[in-house]
Amino acid sequence: MVRLDTLSLSGILLIVAIGGGILLGALLGNFVANRRFRRRCRKHLAQLKQSLSQQVRRELHQRLALLDDLAQTLISTLNYQRVLDLALDIAIKALTPPDAPPEPLVCAVMMFDDHGMLKVASARRFTPADMRVALPAASGVLARVVSQRQPMTAKEPSRDVELRRIVALHGTRSVYLYPLTSGLNVYGILLFAHPEPDYFTDERVEILEFLGRQATTAIQNARLYSDLEREKQRLTEVEEEARRKLARDLHDGPTQTIAAIAMRANFIQRLMDKDPKAAKEELARIEELARHTTKEIRHLLFTLRPLVLETEGLAAALEAMAEKINQIYNQNVLVEVDPEAAERLSSSQQATVFAIAEEAVNNARKHANADHIWVRLKLIREDIALLEVEDDGVGFNLGSVSSNYEYRGSLGMINMRERAELINGHLEIFSAEGEGTTIRLWIPLTDEAAERLQQGRLAP
Repeated sequence: MVRLDTLSLSGILLIVAIGGGILLGALLGNFVANRRFRRRCRKHLAQLKQSLSQQVRRELHQRLALLDDLAQTLISTLNYQRVLDLALDIAIKALTPPDAPPEPLVCAVMMFDDHGMLKVASARRFTPADMRVALPAASGVLARVVSQRQPMTAKEPSRDVELRRIVALHGTRSVYLYPLTSGLNVYGILLFAHPEPDYFTDERVEILEFLGRQATTAIQNARLYSDLEREKQRLTEVEEEARRKLARDLHDGPTQTIAAIAMRANFIQRLMDKDPKAAKEELARIEELARHTTKEIRHLLFTLRPLVLETEGLAAALEAMAEKINQIYNQNVLVEVDPEAAERLSSSQQATVFAIAEEAVNNARKHANADHIWVRLKLIREDIALLEVEDDGVGFNLGSVSSNYEYRGSLGMINMRERAELINGHLEIFSAEGEGTTIRLWIPLTDEAAERLQQGRLAP
């Protein structure tokens, strides 16, 4: 009985030992297999990570190269409207991944006009009605962007008090606004909107900020170039008008007088044998006409280039002009000049003020039938001078004349206004039938005064 029990226990132990060995072997084999699997996984993950890293770097490099090329294209363009269009097209292209369809961005360049209204200068996906929208930028996110002069993102632009007027934004959920600045002033806003509420991530905002900075520089350069082109055209038109004015003055004055002298000389030839005394009297009249014509020509030369203005200043030039007009045309012109006001004006301002005064006086002499013309220059405050040209003539209906002035033969009023703009001045004309005419030119003596005049404010 004891041997059998012993054999049974040994058998059991043997079985247990064999089973444990098998189980341990299985466990060891599984452990080794798992280690190999993990190594393979780590190897594949490393390869995938390296592949993804190379792809990200390649896409990043492509994106940076694209941005650089687009920015160079933008900055090198001087056509103003072309710059505005490029700014939007470049933004859409920069935000679109390679080999993907263009992003459904709603975007626009909006610029402030002379009345402080934000108007659409260029846009993508705007409706025709949206292109005519004018926003005051006085409330909502637009007001915050303008006041803080900082880019901003916002949700649900269709609920904004001002942006909801743009129909194209009703299908968008997020908007990004970038202010176009010059010094301390905001002169426009770049607007980008997208149907996704979280579309403007940090990466996309960084791209748009980069493009916004480039667009600001490009738009400023294009505006300056456009202003120069307009100024060149305006100067050409002023020069052409000066030639036409000289031709009219020569035709109406010296040319007519010289023709009369020629006719009288022919008449004298026939009188010399028949009536020598009458011929002598005619010679005296011819001499007087010749002297008068000489004065007229000298006056024309004086108005073209008043040398006294360059040598003795504005007050002496105005006095000389008044004296010549009195001698030639028997027109009474009274000049009152505050010496301090004349001295405060720069040489370019003095030349412009003289040209405007001469134009106004000649207009009054020709058309007003006035007994007196007054020319006054004075300081109305420390940083603003005032030129007044007043007459007691017949006056005219200012509204009626202004409405069809461009179809008239002379451009005197337009010339005066354009010359006033050259010195940042403000010109106004007051007239009524039977009450004479007064022309006032406010001349800024400082940059701050010029800004107030542009805003229609004479008080500080």
